[in-house]
Amino acid sequence: MTQSAPNITFDDYKILAMRTAKDMGSTRENLIHAAMGLSSDAGEFTDCIKKFAIYNKPFDMYNAVEELGDCLWFIALACDTLGISMEAVAIRNIEKLKLRYPDKYSDTAAIARADKDEGEKT
Repeated sequence: MTQSAPNITFDDYKILAMRTAKDMGSTRENLIHAAMGLSSDAGEFTDCIKKFAIYNKPFDMYNAVEELGDCLWFIALACDTLGISMEAVAIRNIEKLKLRYPDKYSDTAAIARADKDEGEKT
């Protein structure tokens, strides 16, 4: 697999990816497009893993990476539509994970969800 853009940032990626985005005409429709695309491509990634794990087919790294890239494209679309940077989303996620798992993952910490207020825990 070749790398055509080494050291690319998330926001560089978003700019490059959004040149291929179809403007659906409204924030609502663009978010629907992003959500539907992310869901369907996550399903295609899942299918790739199913073939490997359940049907004992050789793991298709090329397809797995392609589907992850498609998911990333739809995340970029959602971020662009919401006017937020992908870096901001990544940073916020890491901050949440640091609160939830201050040392490393544990089932206890996953259940406790220290990053959520009591009413938000489900």
